[in-house]
Amino acid sequence: MTTLTDAPEASAARETPARRRRPVDRLPYLLLLPCLVIIGVLLLWPLGQVVTMSFYRLNNVRQLRGDREWPWIGLENYTQILGDPFFLTVLRNTVLFAVANVALTMILGTLVGLLLNRLGRKMATFVASCVMLAWATPALTGTIVWKWIFDDTSGLVTWLFNALPDGLSQALFGHSDWTGYGWFNSPLLFFSILTLVVVWHSFPFIAVSVLAGLKSVPSELHEAARVDGASAWRVFWRITFPLLRPVFGILIVLSTIWDFKVFTQQFVLAGGTQDRPTFMLSIYSYAEAFSPPPKYGLGAAIAVILTVILLVVTGFYVRMVLKQEDES
Repeated sequence: MTTLTDAPEASAARETPARRRRPVDRLPYLLLLPCLVIIGVLLLWPLGQVVTMSFYRLNNVRQLRGDREWPWIGLENYTQILGDPFFLTVLRNTVLFAVANVALTMILGTLVGLLLNRLGRKMATFVASCVMLAWATPALTGTIVWKWIFDDTSGLVTWLFNALPDGLSQALFGHSDWTGYGWFNSPLLFFSILTLVVVWHSFPFIAVSVLAGLKSVPSELHEAARVDGASAWRVFWRITFPLLRPVFGILIVLSTIWDFKVFTQQFVLAGGTQDRPTFMLSIYSYAEAFSPPPKYGLGAAIAVILTVILLVVTGFYVRMVLKQEDES
């Protein structure tokens, strides 16, 4: 039986574990604090600056340095952009390019991932190493190489087409001499080459990610399906794809973000910002902000619109993935 003198000791004993747990409960937040500070400095603060700039008329560097006043114009930059018919052309180019690239990247990356999963260890290591060279190559370096490949005088593609018999080349393409042919002059050809460059640079990440997901799928499921006579296509859609659906959801989100923000490849292939019919949102923002006369506020507004679009697309995919997980 507990006496009155034992009560304080008992209550202290009961309070001691709770007091000891308090520092432990705060520890995860303390561990996350450095990461949150870095994210705030490197991401949130610049994003806040861009959003702020979009509400002002900024036409020279002195304003950015703080030497001159920032004239407040409210939503005028957004009204000007959204009311410009050219913006609809740029948005259409961006959406169509992103949809085509995401689809091609996912298909090619998935096929390569399935191939790597079927190969032996040594051959898979060799093929994966070769594939990852494209991913490891900087976007600027790879784009310069592809621009040389399609060079109108000394490029590899021009040389291959010139090597065709004149009669065959004339019958198929209407050209016999390809020297000086402008591969980047036509918007359709330009976007085709740009798609080739972006898919070449992006699919290795998809392939390796799919391969990692395939390693987590129990091999007994595939073996049982093959014993039942299921084809490779049916095994993929009935077993592999449902199990890897979260992986594919994340990869689609990442690919969508990357393809909406393509800038380096387009800037290098186009040779700058002169080819306006092939503009997409990233290079459109850059051109409006830095082409003379500079309009930094207008470029910032376009960047904010692009960010909002990406947030909406990302939110849609994340919600879809979470809903599928809840259903499963």
